[in-house]
Amino acid sequence: MLVLGARPQIIKSAPLIHEVLRDSEIELQIVHTGQHYAYEMSKTFFDELDLPSPLINLGVGSGSHARQTGKMMIGLEKTMSKQRPEVVVVPGDTNSTLAGALAAVKLNLPVAHIEAGARSYDIRMPEEVNRRLTDHCSQLLFAPTENCMHNLSEEGIPKDHVFLSGDTMYDALLYHLPKALKSDILDKLDLEIEAFGVLTLHRPENVDDMRRLKNIVQAMMKTEDLNIVFSIHPRTKKMLRIAGLMTLLRKTRHLRLVDPVSYHSMLSLTKNAKIVFTDSGGLQKEAFWLHTPCVTIRETTEWVETVELGANTLAEDEKTILQRTRGFLVAENLKESLRKLPNPFGDGRAAAKIVQGLKQSVTLRA
Repeated sequence: MLVLGARPQIIKSAPLIHEVLRDSEIELQIVHTGQHYAYEMSKTFFDELDLPSPLINLGVGSGSHARQTGKMMIGLEKTMSKQRPEVVVVPGDTNSTLAGALAAVKLNLPVAHIEAGARSYDIRMPEEVNRRLTDHCSQLLFAPTENCMHNLSEEGIPKDHVFLSGDTMYDALLYHLPKALKSDILDKLDLEIEAFGVLTLHRPENVDDMRRLKNIVQAMMKTEDLNIVFSIHPRTKKMLRIAGLMTLLRKTRHLRLVDPVSYHSMLSLTKNAKIVFTDSGGLQKEAFWLHTPCVTIRETTEWVETVELGANTLAEDEKTILQRTRGFLVAENLKESLRKLPNPFGDGRAAAKIVQGLKQSVTLRA
């Protein structure tokens, strides 16, 4: 049973789903918690990635972390009790991840965590809490990098519970990039290759803090020599309106505000951009794989590998954002340099390794 709820989970699970569907020995049940309930944030990704419909959609929707996670656990417990899967698979670090892991372990069902061991060491982030707790109630942990393996070892996770799998998001990117390159998003937005930046924001520490949100917007407005496509998360749009910033943004000539775009369109934008600004974990990695420099608007990142290799940099205030942006923009042949970097996230066969690990584990238990 695979538990999904948010858009990034759908993307990182797609290679695993397709790998499982090719294996006649495995019966797959997909449960959608409904965490991302807007069509453009969820269902369109099932369609675009050619995924089967979920067994059930719990339709939980938005709410406080406790309310949302609790409602998910109630629905998941009922579903798991009825279906009795041999293993429950939870990807990533969302509330759906934690709810799936807790519901399963309370029913004595084995939990497998995909993307295990990622750490920002910033306990203020809900995602950091979710992934730590999920790792410590999982029996199978699939780590995307050697650094993640090291983190799990440091926390006392038994080595025989951990597999170095690589990153399924890299699998997905390799498979979907040819389709993404055919996207007409650049024509639709009248963009020239490497003459624009891409901006996404959604984390509470950035969008719920009015001072910090204004600070980020001011930095983007001062980056006047670069057209910036701002793909606005629905919740971010709401907070920008509350802060009185939407009208100002719309009047700023070098900023282009767009609704969330499809997976293929975002890959195309990221590959062809001169720079990416984001607080998303997934987009940091996609920028790295597509050789586009990334300014991560956070104080910490779980993907330290991208920072250590020089493809990503952290910036949390207006001054630092502008400094780090300028550093990337003036660098010569930067994309070519990034193209030569080693890839610590595996060889693009993470899904196959995870399926093999799951089958081996179930066989041993039997």
